[in-house]
Amino acid sequence: MAHALVTSNAAAFTSGRAISQSLESARSQVEERFLEGGSVLLSVMDVLNRLLNSLESVAKALDSTEASDTSADLRATVESLTALPATEENRQQALIALAQTGRELRKHVADMQETMRYLRTFAVTVKITGAGLAEFAGFAQEILERIYSGTDEVNRFAAHLDSLEKEVKLAASFGANVSKSYADTVPAVAGALRDDAAKIAEHRKNLGVLAREVGVIARAVQSKVSSTLSALQIGDITRQRIEHVQATFSLLEDFLAGEDGAMLDAGARQRLQNVVHHLTAAQINDMCVNFQRESANVVKTIGSFDHDMREILRLRDQMGTESGEAGGNFMRALESSVSAAHEIVKQVDTASRQADQVSHSTIGTAAKLSEAIANIRAVKTDIHYMALNTNLRCSRLGEEGKSINVVTAELRVFAGKLDESADAIVNGLPALEAAAGRVAPAAHTGSGGLGESLTSAVGNIRSAANVMENELKVLAENGREVATKIGLLIGKLDFQHELGDVLAHCADVLEGVAGTDVADISDLADTIAPLDRKIFKLYTMVQERSIHRDIIPAIEEGSPVPAESTKTGNDEDLFAEALF
Repeated sequence: MAHALVTSNAAAFTSGRAISQSLESARSQVEERFLEGGSVLLSVMDVLNRLLNSLESVAKALDSTEASDTSADLRATVESLTALPATEENRQQALIALAQTGRELRKHVADMQETMRYLRTFAVTVKITGAGLAEFAGFAQEILERIYSGTDEVNRFAAHLDSLEKEVKLAASFGANVSKSYADTVPAVAGALRDDAAKIAEHRKNLGVLAREVGVIARAVQSKVSSTLSALQIGDITRQRIEHVQATFSLLEDFLAGEDGAMLDAGARQRLQNVVHHLTAAQINDMCVNFQRESANVVKTIGSFDHDMREILRLRDQMGTESGEAGGNFMRALESSVSAAHEIVKQVDTASRQADQVSHSTIGTAAKLSEAIANIRAVKTDIHYMALNTNLRCSRLGEEGKSINVVTAELRVFAGKLDESADAIVNGLPALEAAAGRVAPAAHTGSGGLGESLTSAVGNIRSAANVMENELKVLAENGREVATKIGLLIGKLDFQHELGDVLAHCADVLEGVAGTDVADISDLADTIAPLDRKIFKLYTMVQERSIHRDIIPAIEEGSPVPAESTKTGNDEDLFAEALF
């Protein structure tokens, strides 16, 4: 009898241990798979955060581009370029006027040179005529020297005009070529820049829309990942419930091996084991139902990631290729048309520098001419008074001075003609200066001019292109990594494969061991009360407690159990929703 009881106990223990070992295998797989899935989900969350950071960087790059107002810079450049033909035409007209004014002055200079030649002739005549008169020898030489001095002044005057005419002619020739170049290129380049300025704004707008769409999807995926992480509690719940079942078998073994278990006969032991087997089978079956339902929802949610990620990748590619040419960044396409405009602007600066040079030279020449006129007037005055003195001396000499008197009278007449030419030149100098001012308008005095402005615009465009290209590259890399992580996640979190089968097998084994009917152990209530309380304390979930009491009702006696049950019920009310 005793031997049969020991054999029966050993078989029961072996059966419990075997089931616990199967459950341990299932528990290990659950723990491993869910920990691995949680790690993958966290890595997906991390790369999603990087993706959203990339989107923020793209948005900042777009805002920076807008803040730099590259489009406005281009529009201003277009306006300046469009005005170039008219500006250059006005400059050409000013150069023509300047050349005409120079030619008019040239006539008066020629008259002065002619007058100086006559004066030299008369001075030489005075010297020859008065050669026999000692008092006129030095005087005639002095007049001749003053005439030579005046001739030098007039010649320098003429040299200044020659230099000015050459500069004007060179500027006019260059300006004519520039005007033709403007007519051929400016309209097309200005039109291209105008289109590019509009395309920048449109491109920026499109990129902003695409970035927002990617952001919406990425945040939706982020929300799904967060909810999936929360749903992965089913793995921890399943692990705990398996451990509770394992602990139940351990408590049963300890109870049967202890003093209270020794008081039971073989039939009572079998009835107790039957009830525990039904209890654990019910717990495992309920756990399997919950696991199948919750893990299916997790897998379904993760499966929806695939569509989301394909959409993110599509939008990412669309952002990269929105601009079409130049390495996937639209702004690169601007550089060719802006560079063409830059070449024109270089011509503008060259023409403007030449015009400035002509203008400054003209103003300088006018100052020199004014100084030369003053010198020529001084020479004329000296010659006039010297001739007058000669006339007076000749009058005292009588017949000897008559011939010299006639010549010096002519000197005075022709010296007076210098005044006429000088007056005409002095009157023409303001017109010369005004024409010089129109050649280089005061409006063309910016810091660096149009060339520097366009260089700055090109730099801004290139910088914006580089930033946008880099940010889109980072976005593409993060998008690709998210897609990879999602693909890995779908494989890792397919809990239905193998794991669900293992849990279902454990449930089938327990149901087979338990049988169809639950034994009656109401007569053993007092004896198994300690075991009942220990098993009931294992539970952390309302469902487990409900299942337990459905199979092993609460013991109706003045013991701590009711108080504990009441406390447990309160725990259920407080924490059921919060935890599970």
